[in-house]
Order: sequence, then C-alpha cells, then structure tokens
Amino acid sequence: MVDQNKIEEAVRLLLEGIGEDVNREGLLDTPNRIARMYVEICRGMEEEPAEHLSKTFAVEKNEIVLEKNITFYSTCEHHLMPFYGRVHIAYLPDGRVVGLSKLARTVEVYARRLQIQEKMTTQIAEAVMEYLQPQGVMVMVEAEHMCMTMRGASKPGSKTVTTAARGCFAEDPKLQQYFWEMTRR
Repeated sequence: MVDQNKIEEAVRLLLEGIGEDVNREGLLDTPNRIARMYVEICRGMEEEPAEHLSKTFAVEKNEIVLEKNITFYSTCEHHLMPFYGRVHIAYLPDGRVVGLSKLARTVEVYARRLQIQEKMTTQIAEAVMEYLQPQGVMVMVEAEHMCMTMRGASKPGSKTVTTAARGCFAEDPKLQQYFWEMTRR
C-alpha cells in the first residue's frame, strides 16, 4: 500500500540532499505533487491482470489476434526514471478471446509498477497465457529509457526491444515470422 506521507518526507530529504531550500516558493508543494504522482504511476502494484483478462468470449475460429502499438509509460526500478514506448501482443485463441481494451489494460497493470522492461515483457506474455489459455502468445516491447538517454550513456533515441514467445509462437518459426510481418505494417 502506498504511503503518501513517507513519499513526501523522502522528497523533502532528496531536495535537501541536492542542496535545495525546501521552503522556497517553487518547492513548497513539490513533495505533495510528487507523492500524488507516484500514487498514480505506481497504481499497477495494487492491480492484477485477472481483473482485465478473466472475461472472455467464445469464437468459432481460432485466428491470430494482434493488438499493436499499445503506448505505455513505466518507471525503471533501478533509477526511478521513466521508460516508455509501445507493446505489441499477438495470441492464437483456443476457442476464447478477450476484449481488445483488456490487452491494453493488462499492459498498464505491469507498466504502472517500478519495473524493468525485460520482466514486464515476460509478465504480459505469462498473464495472457494464464488467463486466456490461448494456443500461444507473442509479445514485443519497444522502449526508450530515460536512464539511458538523459544520463549515463546519454544516447537519445536509442530503443530497447524485448520479446517473449509462449506456446505455439515459441514452437513455430512461421508464426513468429508472421508476427514480425504484422507488427511492421
């Protein structure tokens, strides 16, 4: 559970630590603003993917479903800096599908946590497999990391790409190729 008071105190200490005057006009409300922001950007810690993936619908044919270009914003657990980008999710149903918005909401569950991209990619794939029980799933995440572009290596525009394949997508190179072709369109 998020404790806004602890966040506010931590922000005050951080500001003092970098030499700021926490009582100057521009910073008076900053601890409270930062605390509210962290409640918002870390709300996924209090959500589970089952909330979004448990309601499914029967389908007559099992054709690939692809939801691509799902925009997300997350926070790197190593530097507490943003990383953001797009997620592409394809799955081959086994008689049941989920509403398309539910895939985007599942992305948000994991993106709205202190996170690393590699883990988030795997978590999304595993949640789809667990709750939809499709024949297979493939997830690709493309992201820019502010800890890579704003500090450290300082390489703006660089993207990190991670993938996770489960079930038939892990076993069939033709399905993987089809996924790559569909995400490039």
